[in-house]
Amino acid sequence: MADTGSLSPPRGVLVPLALAQFICSFAGSNMNVMINDISADLNTTVHGVQMVITIFLLVMAALMIPGGKITDRYGRKRCFMAGLIIYGVGAVLSALAPGLGVLILGNSILEGVGTAMLIPPVYILTTLFFTETTSRARAFGAIMAMGGIGAAAGPLLGGLITSGIGWRAAFAFQALVVASIVLLGRRIVDPVRPDPTVPFDVTGAVLSAVGLVLLVMGILAADNDLRLMLVLIAASAVVLVLFFLSIRAKEKAGRVPLISTNLFRNRTSNLGLVTQNIQWLVLMGTSFVVAAYLQVVRGYNAIQTGVIFTAATVGLLVTSLGAARLARRRTERTLIIAGFLVTVVGIGALLALAGRFENPWALAPGLLLIGIGLGVMLTPSVDIVQSSFGEDQQGEISGLSRCVSNLGSSLGTAIAGTILVAGLSSHAYAAAMTTLAIIAIAGFLAATALPRHDSARPAGASRAG
Repeated sequence: MADTGSLSPPRGVLVPLALAQFICSFAGSNMNVMINDISADLNTTVHGVQMVITIFLLVMAALMIPGGKITDRYGRKRCFMAGLIIYGVGAVLSALAPGLGVLILGNSILEGVGTAMLIPPVYILTTLFFTETTSRARAFGAIMAMGGIGAAAGPLLGGLITSGIGWRAAFAFQALVVASIVLLGRRIVDPVRPDPTVPFDVTGAVLSAVGLVLLVMGILAADNDLRLMLVLIAASAVVLVLFFLSIRAKEKAGRVPLISTNLFRNRTSNLGLVTQNIQWLVLMGTSFVVAAYLQVVRGYNAIQTGVIFTAATVGLLVTSLGAARLARRRTERTLIIAGFLVTVVGIGALLALAGRFENPWALAPGLLLIGIGLGVMLTPSVDIVQSSFGEDQQGEISGLSRCVSNLGSSLGTAIAGTILVAGLSSHAYAAAMTTLAIIAIAGFLAATALPRHDSARPAGASRAG
């Protein structure tokens, strides 16, 4: 493995990496404001649109670990560029979709696969290029800011495009952004040479993907068939246990598994992964629930719904861009704890104000607080996990980290969306948001168990478990 300790990142390398995170996060949330338009145009329902969004997030989660693993074999830049091309093809296909099936193929499958290939290299390259603690925090802050802004601004930009041109133009916008990233990404030079001899665990990849798919599909089945839900979740548990036994067996035999069990023996990293999962679960769950409630129950159009989400975007923007400054003043543990507290208060505000005021801007204070809370803790959670392992494990931990985050996004849409779709009313809205608040409290409790010391140390050093 090449030594990257003194490597200086090429000028402008952070721009395509941050833009890539932005467009992938944008894709995960911008469809929330197109629910009525897509439903009418493609002759489907709210549940149909929810399924498209959830499958997209699920494909990302299911393939993130394999996506991180193949970067060692084929190279980080090569996987990044290939993922962008696949994503761009999916965006064009989605823009031309004549029905729900083609939209699922373009958006859920191709864009999901492309994202799973391009996102792990974003975090691996950032970790390898930015080795000094402050510069890495600043780099991750910029990337997470763009990711958070993409998720929060997705409804606003998607609403503006949908109302001004049409929902198909939103996918054309994605294709144009991806094309610009491909051009900007040409200047990236892979800091570590790929190793074609690195083996790939096909069995592990299949088992992990199938297990995650069954889990989320089980949650989606909860609104109309509880027996099917239990069967799917039980099947998911069985497959994931088989996955764990498979990687253990490969390690004992001296073979290379899809992911090393050593990654799960680091207590600090494990807690960081839990907080990552819950952060994205709350963000995407809130985005879907509030957007669906405003459009279906309140009758607002795409642009009206998107404008209301500017409050969350502002909160995320301000706090994420200040990540490096916050990291110098407060420990990661403190920032994550504070972030969850503010987020819970924000959800409480959404519950308290939505039912008392007809004006949709009554939701703005709650969305602002949620944006601030999530913006404060997104970067520290990522840095805790990435910095817990040395350079030789960055491919694995990056894939696992993004898998956990995107699984959270998928679960957020599936859990909160299923509760909401089961009975679109103010009561269903309250039930969905209350569920998200309880989950956010669980994230707060996980954050309190993090070490009290900061993670700052020389790059490549492994954090003690």
